[in-house]
Amino acid sequence: MAGSSYGNQLGITTWGESHGPGIGVVLDGFPAGMNLCEEDIQKYLDRRKPGQSAATTSRKEADLVEILSGVFEGRTTGTPISLMVKNTAQHSADYEDIAHYYRPGHADYTFDMKYGFRDYRGGGRSSGRETIGRVAAGAVCAKLLSEMGVLLCAYTRSIGSVCMDEQHFDAAQILKSPSGMPDADADARAMAYIASCREHQDSVGGVIECRIDGVPAGIGDPVFRKLDAMLADAVMGIGAVKAVEIGDGCLVSGLLGSEDNDCFYAEDGHIAKSTNHAGGIMGGISDGSRILLRCHVKPTPSISQTQKTVTQSGEPVDVNIHGRHDPVVVPRAVVVVESMCAITILDAMMANMTAKASYLTDFYCKKR
Repeated sequence: MAGSSYGNQLGITTWGESHGPGIGVVLDGFPAGMNLCEEDIQKYLDRRKPGQSAATTSRKEADLVEILSGVFEGRTTGTPISLMVKNTAQHSADYEDIAHYYRPGHADYTFDMKYGFRDYRGGGRSSGRETIGRVAAGAVCAKLLSEMGVLLCAYTRSIGSVCMDEQHFDAAQILKSPSGMPDADADARAMAYIASCREHQDSVGGVIECRIDGVPAGIGDPVFRKLDAMLADAVMGIGAVKAVEIGDGCLVSGLLGSEDNDCFYAEDGHIAKSTNHAGGIMGGISDGSRILLRCHVKPTPSISQTQKTVTQSGEPVDVNIHGRHDPVVVPRAVVVVESMCAITILDAMMANMTAKASYLTDFYCKKR
């Protein structure tokens, strides 16, 4: 199977299945010398693990990470960093009924058409549990970015029609609220809406937003490796994401040029913008202002309502999906979005070290 790797200068390869012995990631190209321990990674994994609130599946897993390689005496060695999380709460029997029919909204049919078979136990490689590897690698990348002054903050912007209020934004609330919203009032309304969806055997989608501060101007390339394109690629690769926006996103199609353009000004020798409609990226290259990314997440496809589908032989059948499923995947996907953005930004910043001859001469001349 191709397509399990992402990145250029810095690369990740995720491995494992939802109901196999374990799941993990290999992070290749990460530089040597950064202090790293399992706790640095665990705090990120704790944000995505199931069974923490009424907004998540009842599947209980500790999701404890093990560092298998790439770290010696608490510091990265420059060799591939291999990270693993063991699966400890598989209920494969929950999925035996679906072995011979295609679940609406899932990858069952397309996976079968591509490979001629499918792992029906929780979706196999198509399971949301695959994102454990992305989050583990993202935690490592986010730590190095933070040491360079680059900070990422992802959160739930909306669930269904319930949207946060920018006036009430409180970053400290993100980790406190079960919905992942930075607005306590909106969180309460969102949780009530999720409960209503669960009561009606239904699910709901939402929007995740990520703010990235501290990225210097000049990161990204003007043609095929545009920073916004790479971020969109990274986030669209998350299973339930159906659309990605940068800055004003889709709203720009209804604006005039005079409304959409970000005007520049200079102050104390520093060039800045008076607005940020572009979301921190122009011409595929960062402009030094806040990068703002927004992604739209579909409703969880596993619902208990009766749905119509067909078997592998094409026979019609009515189905009710049972098992332990999230009524909404948005809260647990927040840290996945943040992690994929961290991997992408660090990869682009590492690649940028070859953009100017002076970067090489300044570094190597000092070595003499």
